[in-house]
Parts: sequence; C-alpha cells; structure tokens
Amino acid sequence: NLIAIRTDLQSTFERIKKIVVELEQNDGFTFNALNVRLGKVPSDSINDAFRIKIDNLINNGAIGNAEIYKNSLSRIERFAGSRIPFEAINADWLTNFEKNILAEGKSYTTISIYTRCIRALFNEAISVGAIRPKLYPFGKNQYEVPKGKGRKMALTLAQINEIVNYDDGNETTAKYRDLWFFSYLANGINMNDLLKLKYENIINDELCFYRSKTINTSKEKKVISAIVTSEMQNIIDRWGNKDKLPGNFIFPYLQKNDTLIHQKAVVRDVIRRVNKRLKTIGTALGIDGISTYTARHSFASVLKRSGA
Repeated sequence: NLIAIRTDLQSTFERIKKIVVELEQNDGFTFNALNVRLGKVPSDSINDAFRIKIDNLINNGAIGNAEIYKNSLSRIERFAGSRIPFEAINADWLTNFEKNILAEGKSYTTISIYTRCIRALFNEAISVGAIRPKLYPFGKNQYEVPKGKGRKMALTLAQINEIVNYDDGNETTAKYRDLWFFSYLANGINMNDLLKLKYENIINDELCFYRSKTINTSKEKKVISAIVTSEMQNIIDRWGNKDKLPGNFIFPYLQKNDTLIHQKAVVRDVIRRVNKRLKTIGTALGIDGISTYTARHSFASVLKRSGA
C-alpha cells in the first residue's frame, strides 16, 4: 500500500511539475493558471475567468484593475447572463454588446475598457490551454476593440501660473490647489503615487519612486526621479506630515496599517475633493476641465512645447 501511495504521489508531482515548467517558460505562471490546467476550476465560461482574474488582482494588490474587471463583469452579465461560455463570444456577440452599451449613451472609451478585459481573458485562457485558439474573436476581419478619442487637457504655462496663484482665502482650496501643483512639479505624478510617497523617497534632494500602475506589468522597473524644487519643499512644509521619519507618508492621508482596499478608498476620496476644488478654481478663472489628470497631461505637454 505504501509503495502504491508513493508511486501515485510521484506521478502527480511530475504532472504538476511539467505544467509549472511550461507555464513559467511562457512567462505565464500563476496558481490560477495552474488550477485551470489541472482542471481544478471551472474554465468554460467567461464569468468564471473574470472572477479568477479579480481574485488574482486583489491578491497582487492591483485594487484599481480589480475594480475595472468587476465593473466589466457586472455589465457583461447584465447583457448576457451569469454563465456565458467562451464559445458563445464571437465577433457578432461583441458587436451586439457594443451596440447595447452605445444605446445607453456610453462612450467608445467605456466600450474599449470592457472589451479589452474580455480580450485579455481570452488571451490568458488560450495561453494556459483552457480554450482553443480558433475561438479567439478579436483582430483583423473579426472584432476590433474601438479606440476612444480622449480630450486634450494640457494647460499653458500662463494658465498653470493663474491656478497656482489663485487664492479665495479658503485654506481647503489652497491645500488641494497645492497638491495639484505638487503633482505637476513631480513629473506629473498621479494622485495614487503621490499619496503613497514617504520621506524615504526623498534621496539627495530628489523624489524617487516607481509608478504603481506599471510596476507589476513592466519587466524593467524604472525609477522616476524629480528634483525637489523650492516650491515642492514649501508645499511639503505647509501641508506635509510633521513627523519626518523615513517610513512616514509625506502627506498625512494614508496610515501604515491601512489595507490596500482602504488605501484605494482614501485615494479616491482625495481625488474627488481635489477635483471639486479645481472645478471651483476653473470656474473663477474661466479655465475648463481642470482635474488631477490635467497636471500629468500638462507636465508632458509643456515639456514637448519646450522642445523636449
């Protein structure tokens, strides 16, 4: 009996090892992918694939992406139900899905987000052998994901100067205006990364950080550096955490023991508050469409206009 058990264990181990090696060689190993290959999870529906993906993203700390997949799944299930086989999704299905979303008054940008999620799950399912490649409904002569045309949101230096010098006597307005300006000066850093900055990120008068959005998807981990200008230092001194220990956040919104989900909620709330004040400033100055993203877009555009 012991010999039979040992033989069975060794056989199972070799089977799992073979699959792990194959996944690793294709740069696609995850425990979810392994479970699919072993037949341990239901893999015949796009709904199941969405839920596996969402769990995986949450476990890896990609809360924002997980929410995108959650919203996409919710909209897809409203369109076609809670059990949609991969085989049912073809070019016609995707075209009808697009028309359904357009009928609600949504934009092509929204359609692009939903259909890119579906496309990513098809690619993953094919890569782990869960479905056959011939089921792939995307590409030339099939369904092509639309590209939403974004608004140009770059400001001029003169407009940025107006915003930075705007003062309505309200301390809250000044605080959120300064956070926006800090974002602009720090290479257009987004609010998520800005609020996660710690004093240890300041090295030799430079702010050094990784972009959270791409840290898990880029093979090359590139450090972004921004010189701490006198304006940035003034903002830190005025609104920053007074306890400047290396491990403390520069701006006092997040706490060390916050969960990733709570951090996401705090960041979203701060973005909402900043955008609300920016709208007030924009109305007063006659400048439309100022937002947290405008700082990032303007930083890049100002550089380009300057010959960079």
